[in-house]
Amino acid sequence: MTQQLQPERTDPDPSIVDRFFRIGIRGSTISRELRGGLTTFVAMAYIVMLNPLILGSSADATGAQLTSEQLTTATAATAGVMTIVMGLVGNAPLALASGLGVNAVVAFTIAPAMTWAQAFGLVVLEGIVIIVLAVSGIREKIINAIPAPLKTALTVGIGLYIALIGLVSAGFVTRKPDAAETTVPVQMGQGTEGHLVGLPIAIFCLSLLLMLVLLARKVPGAILIGIAVSTVVAIAANAAFGIAPKQWGTIVPELPDHVIGSPDFSMFGQVDLFGGFAAAGGIAATVFLFTLVLSGFFDAMGTITSVSSEAGLVKNGKVEGMGRILAVDGVAAAAGGLTGASPNTVFLESATGVAEGARTGLASVVTGLLFCATLLFTPLAAVVPAQAAAPALVIVGALMMSQVRHIPWDDPEYVIPAFLTIAVIPFTYMITNGIGAGLIAYALIKVARGKVREIGWLVGGLALVFAAYFGIEGIEALVE
Repeated sequence: MTQQLQPERTDPDPSIVDRFFRIGIRGSTISRELRGGLTTFVAMAYIVMLNPLILGSSADATGAQLTSEQLTTATAATAGVMTIVMGLVGNAPLALASGLGVNAVVAFTIAPAMTWAQAFGLVVLEGIVIIVLAVSGIREKIINAIPAPLKTALTVGIGLYIALIGLVSAGFVTRKPDAAETTVPVQMGQGTEGHLVGLPIAIFCLSLLLMLVLLARKVPGAILIGIAVSTVVAIAANAAFGIAPKQWGTIVPELPDHVIGSPDFSMFGQVDLFGGFAAAGGIAATVFLFTLVLSGFFDAMGTITSVSSEAGLVKNGKVEGMGRILAVDGVAAAAGGLTGASPNTVFLESATGVAEGARTGLASVVTGLLFCATLLFTPLAAVVPAQAAAPALVIVGALMMSQVRHIPWDDPEYVIPAFLTIAVIPFTYMITNGIGAGLIAYALIKVARGKVREIGWLVGGLALVFAAYFGIEGIEALVE
């Protein structure tokens, strides 16, 4: 249970800031809000380096890749501005940034089927859909339609997917050489024997172990500290031993010519709203859009509710200002498409600021301003190798995996659908496949058990859409 903070002595004539954010009314002080905002920033600042790693690891249908400078600028700017908006409009201690999991959907599922501009166009459409759902009240129907165990399984599957991406990015897991003529698809390390070789892999292990220790000790900013320390070690090791660039991958840890640089806003506004439907096909693009909405909308709902509860902002089962908060979250998703940062959403790390006493939007304003300040230091992001940052993906994946305990494994109507959702996502390297497999299996089991009415028209319709998606090649052949 969260420890209730006792209001500190406040000025009998509250300041404009105090009145605007209702700081005294919520039992907080300006100093607590400032401290909470700083703590939240430290806890989630890793996203400024991690999001470019994920999006920069993929190429679109034309083979184009986004640069670290473009992605760092987009990530920091969008997180900064939207977190400030959340503070001013939602008046809640909730910080936003590029969502982990949904950014992987954009990078590895959507972008390979179209151009980056078209992929980010779908992200903008996602934000618009979420805004409409938030202000129309339709969200309750959608939330009730999708079975809770399947939503939990989606979170777990994405966690495994993120962890696998981290292991592959660092070179800890590699593709089994085709020359071996084996059916085993992946292995640990390099070469035909699958051994861990080289200093870059050692840096990855060091970074992962350091993060584990810091998290176990509950050190604030554990992930960010682990990335920073490992990057320094990587730079020193690379300078001392002259490691071949190909061993590091896309980013070689070398000191930049300058620390402060101009942000790269070249991705801003580069969107094609409806081009993705022509590039990937109407059915596929619709499924992509649904995946974005499902991942972003439901994850935000869970995070907002849990963090707001910790902050004491839940009254009679309702989050204070929920409508405004959800609207800002939808705008943030669309903003992520407009800037090229991928959908922005509320971060669970906001709870670290709440633990430090944050209760109002002033903490979010502080966090947002700190994100904006990082725009001046974009050259530093170009020196962080995957081996230093990828362990954060493994850690985040593990944290998301912890939700598996909420799945009713003793219920035969959910065990197979949940398992398929979790397993198919990482095994096929596509989140969409896992969602579809889970919904189809769930609907089929309900039919087999004579419980057709329990499926619901929405879930039934979605199951048919996914069935068409999986069989699109056969459908196209019949049409032709």
